[in-house]
Amino acid sequence: MEQATARETDGSDHGALRGIRVVELATVVAGPGAGRYLADFGAEVIKVEGPGGDPTRRMGWTGEGEADSYFWKLVNRNKQAVVLDLKTEDGKNSLWSLLLDADVLIENMRPGKLEALGFGPEELLRRNPKLVILRVTGFGQDGPYALHPGFATIAEAMSGFSGLLGEADGPPLLPPIAMTDEVTALVGAFATMVALRHAERTGEGQTIDVNLLNSMFQIMGPLPSAYAHMGYLQPRLGAGIPYTVPRGTYRCADKVWVAISSSSDSVARRLLVLIGLGDDERFSSFQARSRNRDALEAYVAAWVAERSSEEVLREFRRVDAAIAKVLDMRDIFADEHFRARGMIAELDGVVMQNVVAGLSRTPGRLRHQGRPFDADTKAVLARFAAKKTGASRAGKAKPAGSSAKDTSGKGT
Repeated sequence: MEQATARETDGSDHGALRGIRVVELATVVAGPGAGRYLADFGAEVIKVEGPGGDPTRRMGWTGEGEADSYFWKLVNRNKQAVVLDLKTEDGKNSLWSLLLDADVLIENMRPGKLEALGFGPEELLRRNPKLVILRVTGFGQDGPYALHPGFATIAEAMSGFSGLLGEADGPPLLPPIAMTDEVTALVGAFATMVALRHAERTGEGQTIDVNLLNSMFQIMGPLPSAYAHMGYLQPRLGAGIPYTVPRGTYRCADKVWVAISSSSDSVARRLLVLIGLGDDERFSSFQARSRNRDALEAYVAAWVAERSSEEVLREFRRVDAAIAKVLDMRDIFADEHFRARGMIAELDGVVMQNVVAGLSRTPGRLRHQGRPFDADTKAVLARFAAKKTGASRAGKAKPAGSSAKDTSGKGT
């Protein structure tokens, strides 16, 4: 397991995004997840919580004697923790001091609430024209459902995703992890980088409308096209998908489960030869295998069930066909590939996933886990107050008509 060591830094001195300042007003997972990805690659992310704190601090498992959950420590790693009461003028003024020279604002309030607080996009961009405003909601900023409560479960149901999960004769299922939030976090981080690129070229900020429903709808692949042009409605197929057969999970003789996929013709041919069906015309193409799904799946399940997992894995790998054991967390922590790739890290005594992607020249970095409540409020606000004072003094000394914009404290 890779050891990641925390550093006393705001993050702006390292990584491809050094010098980018993000103010995060978002709570729970999707919005803060986008902030986490930016922070991992060097952005300075100032996490702003209300007096009651982000509920993620209390979500899920918490270490013995710890106030904050493991979920909090993961999703809000590499960020500074600031508390502001936006119902007060002091809180609003402090937020403006953070936003006036920020590059990104991330928020996930219901549509209209940011505007009601006095921080609508029009006013934000008037005061800070280069600001990128990432708005994360359940259904988007407009439309008939915009003001409905939006959680991952609802997006999974409405996007068509849950309707595909489960056995043919069983109920639709929901994923047992915060899948939609995690997908939306990646969409938000990606969209933010696109908008930052535009702002870098032109000096123009903009608003980004990212939502849970559209993020999940995007991963439906060709199903919208298949329905629009063919009237096709994909049934629940358990672990199967219509265009890859065989594909699923299968139980070996020693009760170990393995996952098998034949998503290319070449892999499918090698698999069929291995189980003795290489010359069977019923399975000679994607379309033929799909037409004869039940028969082929039955052959594969029977072949696997007669052999130990060791033999099944060995034979599949001998013919270079795709297979893997179905792992749980205990298996993952013992797996040589996870160890060799450093996919699990220890950060300030807490074990968690490492950075999501490897960059050869500007790698991401774990600096510290999610900070305690109110840990950085005084230091951050003092730093920005000092900047404001310094900028005012510099402005008085400048000739008329000159600019006195202060960019200190951003890792330049």
